[in-house]
Order: sequence, then C-alpha cells, then structure tokens
Amino acid sequence: MTVYETILKRRTVRSFQPRTVPGSILEKMVNAGRLAPSAANLQPCEFLIVDEQDLIAAVFSTLQWAGYVTPAGNPPEGKRPVAYIVLLLNQEKSQGGISEAGAVIENMILTGLEEGVASCWLGSVDRGQLVKILNIPDYCRIDSVLALGYPDQENQVEDFAGSVKYWLDENGNFHVPKRSLKDVLHRNTY
Repeated sequence: MTVYETILKRRTVRSFQPRTVPGSILEKMVNAGRLAPSAANLQPCEFLIVDEQDLIAAVFSTLQWAGYVTPAGNPPEGKRPVAYIVLLLNQEKSQGGISEAGAVIENMILTGLEEGVASCWLGSVDRGQLVKILNIPDYCRIDSVLALGYPDQENQVEDFAGSVKYWLDENGNFHVPKRSLKDVLHRNTY
C-alpha cells in the first residue's frame, strides 16, 4: 500500500477488538512520531505508552468520545482501546509544539494503520486527572491522547451535504461527511 492509499484508508475508529497490540508496534509508532519535523529541531514532543490493564481503564475514564453521538458513540465494555499513546509537550524544550504535535500524531496513526492498528485521536481529555494517574511532571503538557487497538468497525467517508456531523448506522459504523476537493482547493489566488 502506498502512503497515499494508506491516507485514503485511514478512518477514526471508536470500537476495538479485545486483542493486545504488541509493544513492538507501539514503539514503532512512537519512533515514527519522534521523526516528525520540529521547528528549530527543538523536539518538544515526548510519548507515554499506556498498555497496562489497570492504567488503560483509568485513562479511558479521562476521555470524552464522539460528541455528536454520545453516549452511543462511546466504546462499550469489551470494545474499548487496548493501549494509548499520550503525546506530551515538554515545556523545558519549547513553549510551542502544537504544529509538531499534528505531524507527530499523523505519523503514528499512519504507521499503526500499516500494521493493522486503528486509532482515535482525542483532544477532549481531563488533563488534570490524567496528569495524576500517569504521574506526568509539571513541565510536560498533555497535547492529546491516541487511543489504539484492532478495529471492530468499518467507518466510511460520506459526501458533505451541509453538515459536518458524523453519525452511526445500525451496524455501529460511523459515517463521516467530508468536504469535496473542489470545495477546499484554491490555486494561485482564492
């Protein structure tokens, strides 16, 4: 699969199989993330892999899922993520890092997908609680959490029809409206 084909295949997943993701794949994903570009090469991004059963449940409790279809979009027991990568921005390295975070996360998402691992990139996090649970130092700020596992749903892109709200079908699969290329592409001038 080419990189472009992988990008076309990538969908956010919120229902996972109860199957462990090997630590080697999680580390491969982090390695891909750490190699993302960084302004002035300051490399403020750090990574916290969570794959211990008790901690997985605790992290889950700090996350908010699928705002448009909550609570139906929340992963039910037995379909929840089996691992997380928490993306941290080390403020001692740089006060920025937001642009880097986007590149880091996408590198990890695409690397995981190549290995059959699905993901949900979450920014709606109870950061105060997660800092306590994972013992994150004061100089690190939580950017986001990447929920991981093998997919248990087949989500799909829909043509944009006036609303960005995604929805669940009767089989528990998400349908996600996306604006067309002609609606977002401008050449030379707006």
